[in-house]
Amino acid sequence: MSNSGKRRPPLVADKRPRAAAKKPTAKRKPATRRKAKTTRRKRNPVSAFFRAIVSWVLRLIWRFAWAGTAAVALILGLAIYYYHSLLPPVTDLLDARTRGSVTMLDRNGEVFAWRGEQFGGQITADTVAPVLKNAVVATEDKRFYRHFGVSPRGIASAIRINMREGRGPLEGHGGSTISQQVAKLMCLGVPYDADRWDSEAAYETDCRRGSMWRKLKEMPFAFAMELKYSKDEILTIYLNRAYLGAGARGFEAAAQRYFGKSAAEVNAPEAAMLAGLLVAPTRFAPTNNLGRAQDRAATVLALMHDQGYLSDAEHAAARGAPAELSAAAEARAGGYFADWVMERGPAFLIRDTTEDVIIRTTFDQRIQRAAEEALQAVLDEKLKEGSMAQAAIVVMSADGAVRAMVGGRKFKGVAGQFNRAIMAKRQTGSAFKPFVYATALELGHRYDAPVMDAPLTIDIPGSGPWSPKNYERDFKGEVTLTDALAWSLNTPAVRISEAVGRDNVRRVAEDFGIESDLAVGPALALGTSESTLLEMTGAYAGILNGGSSVDPYGLVELRLLGDTTALMDKQGGKGERVISQAAAQQLIYMMHQVVERGTGGRARLAGRQAAGKTGTTQATRDAWFLGFTADYVAGVWMGYDDNTPLTGVTGGGLPAEIWAEVMTRVHDGLSPIPLPMALPEAAPRPAPAQVAPERVSDRRGTVADRVILDVLDSILGAPRN
Repeated sequence: MSNSGKRRPPLVADKRPRAAAKKPTAKRKPATRRKAKTTRRKRNPVSAFFRAIVSWVLRLIWRFAWAGTAAVALILGLAIYYYHSLLPPVTDLLDARTRGSVTMLDRNGEVFAWRGEQFGGQITADTVAPVLKNAVVATEDKRFYRHFGVSPRGIASAIRINMREGRGPLEGHGGSTISQQVAKLMCLGVPYDADRWDSEAAYETDCRRGSMWRKLKEMPFAFAMELKYSKDEILTIYLNRAYLGAGARGFEAAAQRYFGKSAAEVNAPEAAMLAGLLVAPTRFAPTNNLGRAQDRAATVLALMHDQGYLSDAEHAAARGAPAELSAAAEARAGGYFADWVMERGPAFLIRDTTEDVIIRTTFDQRIQRAAEEALQAVLDEKLKEGSMAQAAIVVMSADGAVRAMVGGRKFKGVAGQFNRAIMAKRQTGSAFKPFVYATALELGHRYDAPVMDAPLTIDIPGSGPWSPKNYERDFKGEVTLTDALAWSLNTPAVRISEAVGRDNVRRVAEDFGIESDLAVGPALALGTSESTLLEMTGAYAGILNGGSSVDPYGLVELRLLGDTTALMDKQGGKGERVISQAAAQQLIYMMHQVVERGTGGRARLAGRQAAGKTGTTQATRDAWFLGFTADYVAGVWMGYDDNTPLTGVTGGGLPAEIWAEVMTRVHDGLSPIPLPMALPEAAPRPAPAQVAPERVSDRRGTVADRVILDVLDSILGAPRN
């Protein structure tokens, strides 16, 4: 009871940590949940439903995007792996031609013509001139060394340009990198199949189509090349495979074709011109339009300057000295000769060759230029402006080696390479008469033997009487064979032909190389038969060389590039003897008189002996002059392709003037050599007085003691001189 009186202390709660003080907040949580529950009850259920749908769709799209990206990456990776596995070593990709090329050398060993697709030899990005490498990169793909095969910026820029210019997004500018262009050049690894494609051109056209599907296929191929090859190796493929016009495949061939030098030696203007060809090889080829090619090169030089490849001084110097073509590239008419050579040899070695062929020829570029310039000079002075009259020229040596060939005048807008020197068969007129007199001389007649120039009528069974007339419509009575040829008299030529026999005349002409069908009637002597200029010039060469036939030729040697052994050698040349040397020397004298005092006076050469013969056909449809000096034989033909008569032109006129101008230029710098002719025992007699015409029959004539009458399908009027 001792403590009964004390009061107990009041109960006091223990002090709690600060964390415990948050418990009342925790006690309010049920109230918060109730509030949230109240809020959910207030949300629109339709809105909630659509929100759920959108959320589900977005999640689905996201999953598909990832899956699609993974699938595309997988497909792209497989495509890259597939193309990568197919890519061969770089050296196997540099020459992709399916056909070979033909390079022609002139008589001095200089290149003058190309045929087929030229490949100048393998080059690399390290061996070409640095300025050429820079020009290509600046022009075609300035980010080449920074991208991985495809340039998104380049594609976007190209699409923007195309759209701004009113084209489709993939029409025009493609934005292709050099790697993508190489993919096109390689046709995505699909080789050329002759059974599938009509031609290699059709195959390449298909390879270069700019469709969306083609673009998509280019990308993995470009990526594969970037993995397989270095940047310079890809550029090497490009430098070797790109087509650069005029049959040149690759920059080495193009540099040789246009500038006569290696791609390792070109300067800045030349490099810019070559790089400028990539956009449109045919349009910008300097052999097609040099001014246009130089303008394009100036654009490339500006790009090189803007990108730092050329300094201000280098750019100014290059702009001030634009690239010029080599002498061989400038030659425009050598193509006629080259076309002829291509047709002469076997197809498998020349026209359809799969190898690179080198042909050494008889061609002389100096003589070719002389012929072209002479023709142009005379026609510019003598022909009316706008005249469509054509002309052809052949120059050869006495053994038949063709030195120059002009197949016709060239007109702007007129396409085609119709070679009138070898393709056009035309009546020869009096240019045929030397073969009549060659036959007579071979059978024992002399250059000064007499023959009557008097009216003559031949009765032809089935056709009736035929009476040849002279161009002057008069008759000179008794003349010598030399006079008759010099003045191009018709009745003496017919009398001689009938006396010696037409078959003999025909045989001599054929043996001299005139392969065309010859007339069978008495008009044979007056040149009613047709022949080509090449045949006639070759036949005259046989007279010059002493009476032996020639087979005109242009090919001297054919070999494969890199080989020293010839596969073929000279195709043609001097053949069998047709008439004796004595007969040939007399005939040369007679033809010399044609030039000295006869119808060929305009062909006379100052300080040099010349011989020849004029020829003009019915209604002046064809005019000829063929002749020779001791050095060269040349033939000139003039006429219209559609046989329209010439106005005021005979063989002794414009053709003789062209011949003289050609031969004057051809012989420039050559010492005069006398003609190999028989000198007369006495000076030729002057022209006799004219005699009155009278009707006679060759059956009563004293000169022709035998007549063989052949049936003519038609009788033409008397050709002129």
